[in-house]
Amino acid sequence: MSRFFRQAGDSDSDTEESDEELLTSGDEDAAAPKAAAKPAMSRFLRTAGSDSSSSDSESSDEDESEMSDEEPTQKKKSRFMRGDSDEDSEDEDVKRVVKSTKDKRLEEIEATGKVMDNGLKINDWVAISNEFDKLLRLVQRQSNAAEPLPPFFVRTLLSLENSLNAALTKEKEAKKKMNATNARALNSMKQKVRKSAKEFEKEVQQYQNDPEAFEREFAAHTQPADVIVPKPKKQKKGADSESDGEQVLDDRFTTVGKGGKAMSFSADNIFKTLKLVHEARGKKNTDRGEQIRILEKLLEVAVTSYQRIRILLALVSSRFDYNSSITSYMPTDLWLSAQHEVDQLISIVVADSSYSVQEDTEDYDELVERHPATESDGVVRIRGSIISFVDRLDDEFTKSLQNIDPHGTEYIDRLKDEKVLYRTISRSQAFYEQTSQPEPLARVIMRRLEHIYSKPDAVVSALESSLASSEITPSVTLTSSATTSSLIHSLCVHLYKADNSLLRTRAMLSHIYHHALHNDFYTARDMLLMSHLQESIHSADVATQILYNRTVVQLGLCAFRCGLIKEAQATLQDIFTTQRVKELLAQGVHQQRFQQQLTPEQEKAERSRQLPFHMHINTELLEAAFLVSSMLVEVPLLASIESEEQKRKAISKPFRRLLDFADRQVFTGPPESTRDHIMQASKALQDGEWEKCRDLIQSIKIWSLMPEVTSVKEMLAKRIQEQGLRTYLFTYAPYYSTLSLSLLSRTFSLPLRSVTSMISKMIWNEELSASLDQSTGVVVFHRIEHSRPQQLAQVIADKVSALLEQNEKVLDIKLGGSGGWGDRSGDKGEKRGEQTQERRGRGDRTRGSLRGGPRGRGSRFAQGLGNQMTRVR
Repeated sequence: MSRFFRQAGDSDSDTEESDEELLTSGDEDAAAPKAAAKPAMSRFLRTAGSDSSSSDSESSDEDESEMSDEEPTQKKKSRFMRGDSDEDSEDEDVKRVVKSTKDKRLEEIEATGKVMDNGLKINDWVAISNEFDKLLRLVQRQSNAAEPLPPFFVRTLLSLENSLNAALTKEKEAKKKMNATNARALNSMKQKVRKSAKEFEKEVQQYQNDPEAFEREFAAHTQPADVIVPKPKKQKKGADSESDGEQVLDDRFTTVGKGGKAMSFSADNIFKTLKLVHEARGKKNTDRGEQIRILEKLLEVAVTSYQRIRILLALVSSRFDYNSSITSYMPTDLWLSAQHEVDQLISIVVADSSYSVQEDTEDYDELVERHPATESDGVVRIRGSIISFVDRLDDEFTKSLQNIDPHGTEYIDRLKDEKVLYRTISRSQAFYEQTSQPEPLARVIMRRLEHIYSKPDAVVSALESSLASSEITPSVTLTSSATTSSLIHSLCVHLYKADNSLLRTRAMLSHIYHHALHNDFYTARDMLLMSHLQESIHSADVATQILYNRTVVQLGLCAFRCGLIKEAQATLQDIFTTQRVKELLAQGVHQQRFQQQLTPEQEKAERSRQLPFHMHINTELLEAAFLVSSMLVEVPLLASIESEEQKRKAISKPFRRLLDFADRQVFTGPPESTRDHIMQASKALQDGEWEKCRDLIQSIKIWSLMPEVTSVKEMLAKRIQEQGLRTYLFTYAPYYSTLSLSLLSRTFSLPLRSVTSMISKMIWNEELSASLDQSTGVVVFHRIEHSRPQQLAQVIADKVSALLEQNEKVLDIKLGGSGGWGDRSGDKGEKRGEQTQERRGRGDRTRGSLRGGPRGRGSRFAQGLGNQMTRVR
């Protein structure tokens, strides 16, 4: 101690004496040189007083340090620089024992039981309660690993029950009660033991009847198969060396499950393994991939139809559970496997009608094989839902198309899988038709309809061709229906009879969309107006509102292709006024500029509602159709109005805004975009240059995406000629007294009959103050100058008519549109609508000046359709 705690004032003599004493003790105790040697650390712990030591003491210190360092050096060398011979000798002395997880768990259970026994000896129920909780967790792990209950746990449970009864009896009789904490722990243990005894009642009963048999069964189940595997001899190179190696591997390896327990797959224990898989489903540490592999092996060894159906139901559910994320889509290989297994499931239940898969069944024992002979009506009903599998397959397919880049080849490859999906949907429809289950049948027909209602005939024929290879087909196919329109009609008529109002509404919208796609405008229009969906669509779900918007847009495109310009403009105006076309059609997320930003959850839900790319309606083509329709309606109207106040009343505000912006441009270059072409064509039409307008409109490249592009361009040229004539008459009528019809015919390249018909119609609709002179072939203009009071009266009349229209709209909403979605008043609502339209028609005939009031009888439908279509926000 003196060498480690030297002070600054220690003398040299003291140092020398202490050194001599240490040296002397070292000589005397020769048997323990390590204890007498001076520690090497003393050289680094010297204080300032040791610096004054003499050279003798320093030399002695050095000698001692050298002597003391020799043995640690040898020690370090023996530990870290040992040779191979040293390692071999140590391996021979120390044997390492490797224990499996099962053995460790059993040892931990026994150790916990011993701790509980020690707690019982000292009456420490708090420690016993904690250890019992630990013991229950260990036993739960044992059961999760599909291992039997250890006999040690049963013995511990029985002894605990006896000890508890004795402790409670003793506590009642004791004069000095135990403390409150220990008493609470005792009562808690009473409840825990009672609950555990009830839970493991079967095992406890078996142990009490025959403890030795119970222990033998446990030992036989858990006995490890210790097989000494000799090193394989080197195989000679030959043709059969590979097969021999595979045979050796097959003999040496055994399939094991969780916890190292060997798993056997046979027809006898299929239901037990299925139960274990079901119990592990959804738990935190469950390996989903391992569960799928287990079920696949069970399917291979299944013998009866009942076993295959049970395994397939569990296997398809496990495949859907593999990807638990909502945002990401199911991998393609898993999806194809699930689709194949659903097909296999449908084939089994269709081939053997004595087995049926239903959502609602009576309770039955899932561990017992069931046969049709044991059932009362000869039909084995198994709890499951094929329609839910079909719905999930369809949803995962749509989700994958939403997440894959639509401009790559992967999207095309994925889209090819729609054929097999459509085949599965049709097969499930045939199954539900055979089993007469109306509710799932309506759902699966709706799924089938959603795959074909918006596709052209060639694509529908390709999808229907996949049914030829199926052993079962639904009652309605393209072969039996001859045309796609009749196929769609048959499916929709079946859904119209369904009890679900949502399916009826979606079927109606799909039917209207299909008619509009095939240019049957009047049928689609009448179906939409008679369904009164525009009055209640605002209360429907988002997916149905999106379908409604798509149907209205397709109806507008149909009117445009058919040459019904006013109807097309009135139909497309509502959705273009919102300036959120892509969002309303579920083809893009709206950019929130000045409004409240979307939360991540809202944005995620918005993106999940987006349609796949191949279902998109081209918005540029849609905008071109709307702007051209607005040009053909607005330009003649602007030419017919004299007062600036009336000019400010626009039919199409988006078009008028673009036109005003184009008028303010100082320099106008050659047109580049679709809007530039239409704006310059509008200016040319206002100036009477109908040929320039026609050339600009026909040079728009987006028309190539429209079917029958040649007929559409011819229709547009004809409409431009007609509206150019109207614009010319409105603009230059004040400057003529008479105008030759033949001159107009030559100027606008129209037949004389068409020119005469158009001018007569304008005179009849009171748009033009003129008369026809058939003898001379001229139109005679009548110049009428309105006085100031007459002009003011005309303005008042227009305002009163606008107020009347607004009042009628409010009345319709209050009386006819107050019902919920799907609840309508029937004939009364139809009569109100007819009366309202009739009043509006009379107003059109009576209001307006001689040269710019109503726009004629043809505008009644446009106004009625535009007013009745509720804007979906």
